[in-house]
Amino acid sequence: MDPAFTNLLTATASFVGGHFLLSSLPVRMALVERIGANAHRILYSIVAAATIYWMVSAYNDAPYFELWAYSTGLRHLQLALMFPACLLLAAAVTSRSPTAVGGEKMLSDPKPPAGVLTVTRHPMLWAFLIWAIAHLLGNGDVASVIFFGGFAVLSAGGMAHIDFRRQATTGSDWGPIALGTSAIPFLAALQGRTKVDWAGIGVARLALGVALYAALLVLHPYLAGVALVDVF
Repeated sequence: MDPAFTNLLTATASFVGGHFLLSSLPVRMALVERIGANAHRILYSIVAAATIYWMVSAYNDAPYFELWAYSTGLRHLQLALMFPACLLLAAAVTSRSPTAVGGEKMLSDPKPPAGVLTVTRHPMLWAFLIWAIAHLLGNGDVASVIFFGGFAVLSAGGMAHIDFRRQATTGSDWGPIALGTSAIPFLAALQGRTKVDWAGIGVARLALGVALYAALLVLHPYLAGVALVDVF
C-alpha cells in the first residue's frame, strides 16, 4: 500500500477512535475522576483538533487513485443530499438538544421534545453523516473513501454511542426522550410516537439552511477548489 494511504488510514483511525475512546464510559469516568471534567473536555478537544489536522493534511497529500469515474449524475445526487444536510445543520446549531454536550440538563425539563428533535434527536450527526456520504459518492477515489468514510463511521456510530451513554448515565430520565424521539429521521413520527413540530423548527431555521446551502454552492471553489454550480 502507498505510504500516503497508510498515513491517511492511521490519521483517520486516530481521529475516529480517539472520539470513541475518550468519550467511552470507562475511560471518561476514569479521566474525570483523575483530572476533572473541564480538563477532560480540554484533552478531548486537543486530541480531536490534532487528529483532524493530521487527517486533513494526510488527505491533501494522498495521491488520486480512482475507484469509479466522475459522473454528473452522482454530482447531482451529491448536491441533492447536501440540501437536507444544510437544513439539519442550521436547525441543530440553533436548537438545544439532549444529545449535545451538556444536554443532560434538558432531561429534567417536563416539556416534550420540540422543534428539530421531533425529526431526529441527532440532527448534527445526521448533517455530518449526509455530508460525508454525499462527498464520498461525489469523489470516487481511495483517499476520499477513507477520509469521508471515517466521518460517516464517526457520525453513524456516534448516534448509537451517545444513546448508550445517555441511557447508562441518566437511567429513567432518558426514557421520555427515547420514547418521544428517534435516531432515524421521522421514524418516531411515522410510528405515532410524536408529531413533527414544524412550527418549532420555524421558517427562520429553514431559511438559514437554504442560505447555508446557497453559500456553500458559491464558496465551494474557494473552500475545496471545486466548482459545483457549473454542473447545472
